[in-house]
Amino acid sequence: MSGADVSVRVAWADDAPAIAAVQLRAWPVLYAGLVPSEAFPSGPEAEQAAAAAWVESLQKPGDARNRVLVALERNRVTGFAITGPASDPDRDPVADAELRELTVDPEEQRRGHGSRLLQAAADTMTADRFTLAVTWVNVGDDALRAFLTGAGWAADSAHRELDLDGSGTTTVKQVRLHTRLA
Repeated sequence: MSGADVSVRVAWADDAPAIAAVQLRAWPVLYAGLVPSEAFPSGPEAEQAAAAAWVESLQKPGDARNRVLVALERNRVTGFAITGPASDPDRDPVADAELRELTVDPEEQRRGHGSRLLQAAADTMTADRFTLAVTWVNVGDDALRAFLTGAGWAADSAHRELDLDGSGTTTVKQVRLHTRLA
């Protein structure tokens, strides 16, 4: 595949259905073993609702430094990354960024899309004048953690437990990674 066939760019509202489709395919893989498969939204109605939420998010980002980037193979969305000011109370939202999500379609992994997205996200956060970036990784997601640590990210000793369903019965433990931005 030539370099002209793959790229990363800022997402447009027209990308919303493709981003939603990637997200809906990735969630069952990301949360396998934590959430029953029947709990994941699926089907045309779920895709339409997710796409509508993405359109809203892309059209009204809330902060000028909130960005969604998409990885493309030709004109097909293969993954996305979300960046913005850090939201943790111990982080400075002026100087610190957060990589809120880095998702590659499960069928498109190991083809360089994640590396391109991560580099574009770092470049975007640097252009937005952030000097440090953080991200949260599920404790059991060894592949993502290895990918990020291989790119220079490291654990910073922060951890949390997320309540995925609001009842306290489905939780996921996460560790926070950080990296200095150029």
